Amino acid sequence: MTLNDLLERTAHLKESHPAPVIIGVVGPPGAGKTTLVEQLMLRLNDGEGAPERQHHAHVPMDGYHLADVELARLGRLGRKGAPDTFDAYGYAALLQRLRGPREAVVYAPGFERTIEQPIAGAIPVHPSATTILTEGNYLLLDEPGWREVRSQCTEIWYCEQDDELRVERLITRHIRFGKSPDAAAAWVANVDEPNARLIRSTKERADLIVTLEDVTRL
Repeated sequence: MTLNDLLERTAHLKESHPAPVIIGVVGPPGAGKTTLVEQLMLRLNDGEGAPERQHHAHVPMDGYHLADVELARLGRLGRKGAPDTFDAYGYAALLQRLRGPREAVVYAPGFERTIEQPIAGAIPVHPSATTILTEGNYLLLDEPGWREVRSQCTEIWYCEQDDELRVERLITRHIRFGKSPDAAAAWVANVDEPNARLIRSTKERADLIVTLEDVTRL
């Protein structure tokens, strides 16, 4: 499965569905979901000009992280990134809104890694965008809230990455955003990897398996 294959699949989905298409990209932490979607977006919107004329938009799940103050109130701050540390119903409601008729910009939340917090109204989705790419960890999870997310997606792709490389990249990312090497390794072992095992258990529900090593070789 190459990048060109995924671009062709995206075009086919758009042609075969009259309503806006939502493609979910799922995988464990550090699998390369965001990198894949960013590569696709560069190609999909190439030559389409200003954002208000582009036909494709990227809306990540990370904007639906609960804020640290709420996670602390709930006693969940120490496992931030687990399924119940997101507003899954809010995320599903956004995707439902994006699938319907739109005559004005819809603003989606983003996530700022330098402060590790969601940012409201950070991502404009213009009415011209009829194909939405959304990426996150739990799009295939069979639990309340996440089932509603899945129901809004036209198709979901599962990203596979070499586990050793994935863990190495995760630790590096945590260090880059402020954790000590020991704290980064501990967080990956105690928080990210249990989540990765849960996400991996949902793999068979995906419409397509994408091996990142194949895609990134192009």
